Amino acid sequence: MKALHQAINHFMADEKARAQYDGLVTKGQALQQKQQMSLPLTPEEISDFEQHRDAVLNNPVAHRFLDAQQELHEVAQSIQKYVSKTLELGRLPSEEELSTGGCCSQNGCGCC
Repeated sequence: MKALHQAINHFMADEKARAQYDGLVTKGQALQQKQQMSLPLTPEEISDFEQHRDAVLNNPVAHRFLDAQQELHEVAQSIQKYVSKTLELGRLPSEEELSTGGCCSQNGCGCC
């Protein structure tokens, strides 16, 4: 967790990395909005987005930030799975119960 925190802090202190990331997010949102309105994306728009994405991924500070963000997301999912299974069972789940997909799919209840 300390390494993840350091990666995030390093990213937040790096204006260039943040600007690259913010630009990528903005371009991605614009393309997504255009798709939701059933408007076609031009090859130039796609190429521009891909170039910005590559620039972000090639920036080591931004890349470590994205990795840290993914790891934190996975930690949050694990915690959520543990809490959900605990509430479902009314007790702490075993390792086996946690590894079965996190829902009562054997009963076909559709809770997943």
